[in-house]
Amino acid sequence: MSTPSTPSPSLAPSASPLTHFDAHGQAHMVDVAAKADSHRIALATGSIRMQPATLALITGGSAKKGDVIGIARIAAIQAAKRTAELIPLCHPLPLTRVAVTFRIDEAASAVHIEVQAETVGKTGVEMEALTAVQVGLLTIYDMCKAADRGMVMTDVRLLEKQGGKSGHWVAPA
Repeated sequence: MSTPSTPSPSLAPSASPLTHFDAHGQAHMVDVAAKADSHRIALATGSIRMQPATLALITGGSAKKGDVIGIARIAAIQAAKRTAELIPLCHPLPLTRVAVTFRIDEAASAVHIEVQAETVGKTGVEMEALTAVQVGLLTIYDMCKAADRGMVMTDVRLLEKQGGKSGHWVAPA
């Protein structure tokens, strides 16, 4: 607790655009108490490339560990819900929706994942969407690594966010 003559680090002015550091360069969880609740949406994507035979195991339902896409979907949803436990300065959020979609790309021998996360709250859901994408891809890797250790997770990024003070943002094409 600060003394009356010393400003609280969260109230001290910061010259840095990095909001997770105070004026003294110390990491802190951003104070969002004064922010208004708003409907917030984030859309993230990523891909995992693999050998064609590995993709055939996934699409044919013959992977040794079971339904790869179904398990990856559940893992992605669970990851979105647990983001604050994994990333130290993220606020725990009451998610109102997590939608996970997969697209099989036989030409590229890849699986693409897209996650849309939503909340009504004081801070955005970008990290939840991105964490869900990563864990979905990691789950595919885990379930198929016996067949293909050379799989490559790639192109993980935020596509769009809506809500809050910064409004609507769309990634450049």
